[in-house]
Amino acid sequence: MKLFVSLLCIHIAVALLALRNESALPIVLWHGLGDTCCLPISTGVLRLFLYGKIKNIHVISIDTSSDSIISLQDSYFLNPNQQVDYACVVLREDKNLRNGFNVIGLGQGSLFLRAVIQRCGHKLPPIKNYISFGGPQQGISGLPYCTAVSHQTCSSMRELLEFAPYHYMTQHAILPATYWHDPLRNEDYKKRSTFLSDINNEEVINELYRSNLKQLQRFIMVKFKNESVIQPPESAWFGYYTPGQKKELQTLQQSSIYLEDRLGLQEMDKAGKLIFLTHPNQHLEFDELWLLENIVPYLVDKRNNGTSADVLINIKIDTN
Repeated sequence: MKLFVSLLCIHIAVALLALRNESALPIVLWHGLGDTCCLPISTGVLRLFLYGKIKNIHVISIDTSSDSIISLQDSYFLNPNQQVDYACVVLREDKNLRNGFNVIGLGQGSLFLRAVIQRCGHKLPPIKNYISFGGPQQGISGLPYCTAVSHQTCSSMRELLEFAPYHYMTQHAILPATYWHDPLRNEDYKKRSTFLSDINNEEVINELYRSNLKQLQRFIMVKFKNESVIQPPESAWFGYYTPGQKKELQTLQQSSIYLEDRLGLQEMDKAGKLIFLTHPNQHLEFDELWLLENIVPYLVDKRNNGTSADVLINIKIDTN
């Protein structure tokens, strides 16, 4: 056992040394609901992890305000279309991204980054890998709890989402309403959702969205094994309830988005560009070793003979 632990520690140390000697593309992060760019939870933890493991990495953590209180409020109430437009400008003007970059989204931030890719990706330097941590790719049908807002506010939001999610006022006042996907009101969702229905090409196929998304090298979807925030959890892998009921689930490959290839996901899947991973923890609770084994290899530039990737494979073998 001691020998096993010693070998594991050596492999990890060598992996970190290799990572620190390789160049890596910049990374763009986008936080989730009830979070900001830099709080010492979720996004802040991931940001510090990246800085600590990849030498000279340039990380942008998108936020709507330098005031953390406003930023927290925006994560609940600022329309995502406005946020995406803002992010497109920020990324287009950042000269550090000129040779390409990777993007990582947390929760709803994953959806916003996909919208950036689809809507303005052709105006940006190449986006290589898109990593979605617990991102509700097919939306949500429940809001179990809120952080950073009062209990009364959360209860009022939940009532509106349950009874009038597609009303004009709800769609423009409550951010989660824009990716609320009621399987019992599927046609209302398609016609009246102001955000998710559009980026999922539900009503009309926007060829620009398909083209931009297919330019990715990889689309990596991470589902959390003990997920209790995203409902249903399968949304993190683009699965969802079969339309018309709220019990039976279907996978991405069984959905019309895939079968009709409305986003190009079927083509990407056949090309090996879709990666489905399961993290063992609760929603956005990160395990560093898991990140090192499963995520960092996609973030490190392989131009230097792939040394770090080889070492990481050795770690994975030893820990099984």
